[in-house]
Amino acid sequence: MSITQSVSSHGSGAASAAPAGQPVNYSLGIGYLRAFIVVLVVAHHAVLAYDSYAPPAGGSLLGPARWWRAFPIVDPHRSAALSIFVGFNDIFFMSLMFFLSGLFVWSSLRRKGAGTFLRDRALRLGVPFLFAAALIAPLAYYPTYLQSGAHGGVGGFLKVWFAQGDWPAGPAWFVWVLLMFDCIAALLFAAMPRAGEILARFASQASLHPVRFFALLVTVSAAAYLPMVLVFGPFDWFDFGPFFLQKSRALHYLVYFFAGVAVGAFGIERGLLAPDGKLARRWWLWAIRAPIAFVVAGFLGVMAMAPQNAAHPYLWGTIAGGGFVLACAVLGFAFLAVFVRFARKRGPIFDSLRDNSYGIYLVHYAFVSWLQYALLPAAWPGLAKGCIVFLSALTLSWITVAALRRIPRVASVV
Repeated sequence: MSITQSVSSHGSGAASAAPAGQPVNYSLGIGYLRAFIVVLVVAHHAVLAYDSYAPPAGGSLLGPARWWRAFPIVDPHRSAALSIFVGFNDIFFMSLMFFLSGLFVWSSLRRKGAGTFLRDRALRLGVPFLFAAALIAPLAYYPTYLQSGAHGGVGGFLKVWFAQGDWPAGPAWFVWVLLMFDCIAALLFAAMPRAGEILARFASQASLHPVRFFALLVTVSAAAYLPMVLVFGPFDWFDFGPFFLQKSRALHYLVYFFAGVAVGAFGIERGLLAPDGKLARRWWLWAIRAPIAFVVAGFLGVMAMAPQNAAHPYLWGTIAGGGFVLACAVLGFAFLAVFVRFARKRGPIFDSLRDNSYGIYLVHYAFVSWLQYALLPAAWPGLAKGCIVFLSALTLSWITVAALRRIPRVASVV
């Protein structure tokens, strides 16, 4: 289920069968996977301060190197294990989020029409994005200002904040990009109402032949990613006002989004994500392949940045980019397979996490950065600090969102 999709039905286990040719409304495994990815997002941001590869702390927020946008707080206590965890997440979890977000798009378009669909998306995505950019992001980055040694208080921070020329929205970048992708899907639906049938054909044999769908996804995403990474490099971001997007991955994310649209258009429980399909039955093969693909991609990435290979940037950029594309697909398929295969029974804790996951995604960044800032004086190992920040930020975000969603108007949006 999309990170922004409200749950419309709550059957035990899999959802009831849908009419032929129509996607089902809900899949327990996909709903729980969505929640799990949000937990990974919280964990990812919680441990960035302790990443061995994090840049040094200090310096003005207006300086030329603005790594603070990705690392709001940098702690002197680091952990190599957390660096591996960060690298693991970075390879696949945002791409998988876009895939999950595409699953229910075409069924929503057929049910609502393009106009109503876009109006609902503007409410569910546009309004929370503005909230996150205007309130959550400044709250999250204020500790960065404090760590820089500035003493201007809130007024001084706001002066620096507005002097940047743009203002980072933190993890909410995903929300505006998803809204943009939804607009593209709506335009496609308006121009070609039967385009979903064309997309569904690509996913029609995925239940019996998931490797074919995997190969197609890798091929198309490689064609989308490799030229972009060779032109822009892997770390350059587009920014305009609160709108940020990693340049090299823009088309790559679009491919994953429409791969999700294709799977959803055919029918979630009849195609790639069928509970009795080959992907679910052979989950263990994908689980074995996942760490291997990660290690290979990591090795190729390190080799691409090695000084001895700097004379051949296009060659090594292509090799490392190919490793990223392949590992991204393998890891995504592994998590899909495991959750479709094993997430068959509901639990109240998992239901609560699923229902509150979108709100957790929106608010967690402020809790993370303040907790990291509070732990700066503690002479504890980076691994211990990262675990404390993660568990505390997840708990505080969960409680906050659960309380806010008791307000009907808030619950209707998040």
